[in-house]
This record gives sequence, structure tokens and C-alpha cells, in this order.
Amino acid sequence: MRRLLNTLYVTTPEARLSKDGENIVAEVDNEERVRVPFHMLGSVVVFGSIYISPPLIQACAAGGIVLVLLSRSGQFQARVEGPISGNVLLRRAQYRASDTPEEIVRSILVGKIANQRSVLQRAQRDYGDELAPSGREAMSVVTNRLRQIVQRISTGPDDIDRLRGFEGEAARLYFSVFGHLIRVPEPEMAFAGRNRRPPRTPMNALLSFLYTLLVHDCRAAAESVGLDPAVGFFHRDRPGRPSLALDLMEELRPVLADRLALSLVNRRQVRTKDFQIREGGSVSMSDAARKTVLGAWQERKRVERRHPFLSEQAPLGLVPYLQAQLLARHLRGDLDAHPPWLWK
Repeated sequence: MRRLLNTLYVTTPEARLSKDGENIVAEVDNEERVRVPFHMLGSVVVFGSIYISPPLIQACAAGGIVLVLLSRSGQFQARVEGPISGNVLLRRAQYRASDTPEEIVRSILVGKIANQRSVLQRAQRDYGDELAPSGREAMSVVTNRLRQIVQRISTGPDDIDRLRGFEGEAARLYFSVFGHLIRVPEPEMAFAGRNRRPPRTPMNALLSFLYTLLVHDCRAAAESVGLDPAVGFFHRDRPGRPSLALDLMEELRPVLADRLALSLVNRRQVRTKDFQIREGGSVSMSDAARKTVLGAWQERKRVERRHPFLSEQAPLGLVPYLQAQLLARHLRGDLDAHPPWLWK
């Protein structure tokens, strides 16, 4: 069992978490449900109103176990952690690079847009014959344009605002045909475009939830190698925003989150009945659906793929940590560039 993949998710309403010796104990209605040794945990993620005892908070902080507090819908609320012992020289290099971020941003965007294109191409191969002619044509147009954008970004040079413009165009194109990848007949599961804060359709709620899980892993990855998760390159600095974690997440979203969302919906593991429309039009998942998604998320992270730069097999759950390590090596001057992670 790998420590970096060991995350305890607590979703049961009104659960209580406490410390018992060198273990974390989860109780519901005064009945013990889970007992996990501290040495097997890297982080604990709780959803909604979960009681956490002060001795447990102290033990987690002392043991390097991060506590992440999310709302019932998966919205980030707080993060509790002990002292961070980052490498001061690495962080100084990170801050200097953030002033001229174009090279690193170019690499991140190449990875993201190439992976978006790969997701669409995989869908075309798997069930392109089942698409309507208009859908096949739209998918072909988008994949061709995404290829052009990747080539254009790769050749550079461009300033950061122009690179953000290319990323925005790619995202609009990608999500304009994303709905064609949904193969269930329920009209409620249709996807007409990305919306968030709050999500207003079931698929958008599912994507937002998975993105929250992914950014948590990317933040942990950045901190694990001594990088400052708040100082990014593509995402602008903003108080309270983990900009570097959002950067690391970009190239991984199409494969780790988007494809998993499609699989959950197309296999009917998540259905229309698993979502509720709240006052104001926001959509959230039920507790049962959230548990299903968390289980699928952990399984997805165990799937192994060959890392294109390292030429080694690695679980998908370790890819954020590998990418953070490669970024740190680039900032130290050990690598000429930050290599993107490309899914094939």
C-alpha cells in the first residue's frame, strides 16, 4: 500500500472522528465503523458536518496528515495541516519563475489540450459509428482545431495573455462536443456546456466534484516536494487560491476526471435520481452517489499507465506527485523544461 494514495474519505452525516492510541476512529451513532492506523494515512477528507476531536487534529498535524474540510456538495472550505518544511531555495526559484511563466505555461497547456484531444479521439474510436453524422463532423472539426492549437502553442513564443486565449478557445471547443460522449438517453444527463459556482446540471455537478478531489491531490503533491501551492504560473495569484495545484491539475483533468465522469454516467453507476436541484437552481449529488464516485475515484487512481517522460509504469494516482517532482527538478535547473504528461 502506498502512503501517497492513502486518503480516508468521510461522507456519513454526523459521523465523529477521534484519536485512539495511534489510530483514527470513525463512529456513527456511538458505533465504531472504521479504524485506521495513522501510519497508513496521508490525508483525511470530510464532507459536511463531521465532528473531529481536538486530540485528533493535534495528532494529524504532528504526523503530517492533512485534514481537508468540504461541504456536502464537495466545495472546498478549509485545510488543516501542521508546519510546512519546504525547501527555501526551491521556493525562491518558483517565485522567480512565476514572474516569467510562459515556458512552464506552454508545457502545461500542451499537456492539457493534447489530452482533451485524446479523450475525444478515444470516444470516436470506441463508438464513433453510433454518433449522428452532425456529431461525427463536429468531433472531427474540434479534434483538428485542437491539434492546430497544440502545434501553435508548442512553437511559441507568446505572452501569457495570448496563451490563456488559446486555452480558452480549446476549452470552449472541447466542451462544445463533450455532450456527444454521453450515451444515456435521460435528457437530464445531457451536457450543453460547462457551468459552475454553482453547477446547474448533473454532469456539471459531477465534474465539479471530481475536480475538487483532483485539486486536493495536486495540492498535496506540490507540498510533498516543497513547492508553494499558492504560487502558480498559469492561474493568477489570488488570496486563498491554490494556484499551483490548479496548474498541476490542468493536464490531468481530461483523463482522471472527465473520462471517469463519462464512465460513471454511461455505465449507469450514477443516474438522474442521484442528483437534487436546490433552491436557486444549483445541483448537488446524493450521499449514496458521492460514495459511489469516491469508490470509482480510488479505483481509477490505481490504474497504471506508462509515464511518457520517465518511461515507467505508474498508478494514475501518483501522476500528480511525479509531475510535481519533475516541475521541481526543472525549477532547480536539473531539467531544461517541464515535461507534460500525455495520455495515449
